[in-house]
Amino acid sequence: MRRTRARLSDGREIVYYDETPGRVPAPDLRGLPPVEPLCETRRDPLTGDHVTITAHRNTRTFLPPADECPLCPGGPASEIPDAGYDVAVFENRFPSFDARTPGVPPVVDGAAVFERARGAGRCEVVCFTDDHSAALSLLPVTRVRTVIEAWADRTADLSALPGIEQVYVFENRGVEIGVTLHHPHGQIYGYPFVTPRTGRMQAMAARHRASTGGELFGDVLAAERAGARVVLPGEHWTAFVPAAARWPVEVHLMPHRHVPDLVALTDAERAELAVLYKELLRRCDRLYDVPLPYVAAWHQAPIGEGRDLVRLHLELFSIRRAADKIKYLAGSESGMAAWINDVPPEQSAARLREAG
Repeated sequence: MRRTRARLSDGREIVYYDETPGRVPAPDLRGLPPVEPLCETRRDPLTGDHVTITAHRNTRTFLPPADECPLCPGGPASEIPDAGYDVAVFENRFPSFDARTPGVPPVVDGAAVFERARGAGRCEVVCFTDDHSAALSLLPVTRVRTVIEAWADRTADLSALPGIEQVYVFENRGVEIGVTLHHPHGQIYGYPFVTPRTGRMQAMAARHRASTGGELFGDVLAAERAGARVVLPGEHWTAFVPAAARWPVEVHLMPHRHVPDLVALTDAERAELAVLYKELLRRCDRLYDVPLPYVAAWHQAPIGEGRDLVRLHLELFSIRRAADKIKYLAGSESGMAAWINDVPPEQSAARLREAG
């Protein structure tokens, strides 16, 4: 994997990850004005959760026609000036978090109970291929490996930035999920706080360690590997449907070794991950007659306190509960975060095994 850095016309960084040498980045001739992000976070006093307010994102690009895709290479609307690429990563033009965002008052309406801060951080777009009609599951294993190397490299870079507390790698796939671009791509967020879900995992892992002396993720993995919900077993990784799956299609992919993030993976672990991840995505797409809409969420440990408590793992889930039915978050899930799943996890795991 060869990395080449360049700048877009408004100053944002773009990084190319190529499988062959010789990249000479083309200049961005668009003459874009500088990005002026308006990101802030407000803390919910009732839950402690951070909520991000982004006044500038409501005008972002939304499902343009293929000939105006900003992720296809070299076109007048493209964010990627070069005529072709393997994997390309650039700073999001409409970020949820950005270090360039201006300062804000420390509280809302002068009330100390409503904490407020500028939404410093970084958001990047990861383009898996220059082929607009492709999908990550259809790419060769060598390209999936390049994507993994790019994820790890970007995680290392973002983790080193001031004020970043957690790095999140993810892919939203499918109009049903809410994607705004069809081109195969994912994103990376550098959060200025630890996300609520990760904070909950930290608390549960700490409680488990205190009460049993064990490592929560390792104990969960051992129990899942001995049960009936394993989908893909490997030497370094296991894919399984969790016992308490929230979604009608939900698969976790976890390394057998306790590592905090993608950066810490060995060469052998990365090589097997490329094979198993591609196969997992392929099986998901075979469940129905249409490509599966999904979110692929890579959970990585926070950068600071409690980093040793969280193990890197993937949580892939879909809202499709049948070929012609979508699971919508209704009152129990949306209002109370109390999940109800109509598909038994054991049934889901069996269907994914059969999809091979």
